[in-house]
Amino acid sequence: MDLLGEPLLVRLLERIGRATVPAQMVVATTTVFEDDAVVAVCKGVGIDVYRGHPTDLLDRHYQTALRYGAEVVAKIPSDCPLIDPAIIDQVFARFKDDDYDYTSNLHPASFPDGNDVEVMSMAALRSAWKEAKRPMEREHTTPFIWERPHRFTLCNLVWDADRSDQPQRDYSMSHRWTLDYPEDYAFVRRVYEELYPANKEFGLYDILELLALKPEIHAINAKYAGVNWYRHHLHELATVKPNQTRSI
Repeated sequence: MDLLGEPLLVRLLERIGRATVPAQMVVATTTVFEDDAVVAVCKGVGIDVYRGHPTDLLDRHYQTALRYGAEVVAKIPSDCPLIDPAIIDQVFARFKDDDYDYTSNLHPASFPDGNDVEVMSMAALRSAWKEAKRPMEREHTTPFIWERPHRFTLCNLVWDADRSDQPQRDYSMSHRWTLDYPEDYAFVRRVYEELYPANKEFGLYDILELLALKPEIHAINAKYAGVNWYRHHLHELATVKPNQTRSI
């Protein structure tokens, strides 16, 4: 779908590309023919593509990393076109500085939904790939890792925890910047229309300022705030609480 003259995927890749950490960016899509369009879009902007299993994302991500000889793997969902590249750098930095097996900003989440970054060692990803059996673990790639804190060293980046000028907040259940429903697309499009022409590098705080000034934009998809995949698997997830998700 279009976002100011480019496919949404291209806008997402633009934002990821502004992260300063040196990394090889690869779109890990599927082998089904519908995703030929994804391949065409990526080829048009010079981004590498790996095509793998349609539903076993753990295998797809592992095989992608294996193909490119990765030692460290970052997973960023393709439904996050408003992701802030500064957050990508922050999660990478925390992973590198403290030598964790896995670092993210979503377990538990505190950033506005749609800023998800997970960084893990190839060794941790390989262990999950070899051992994960449950469909939920295969579909969502990383639960095998973050459900085993006794085995893997884990770190979670909390929004604003290191900023004395900002109160620590949790916007994960109130601010939805991800893409699943038509209202989400309308929200993302409106944010881009308001901010992108004047500031092509707008970030998280620019969006929050916009929503404070124009609450009608926040309201576009507010009825889906807090709706995420956890809601289907609370009986399987020991490290996720019911207040971290809600049903439609």
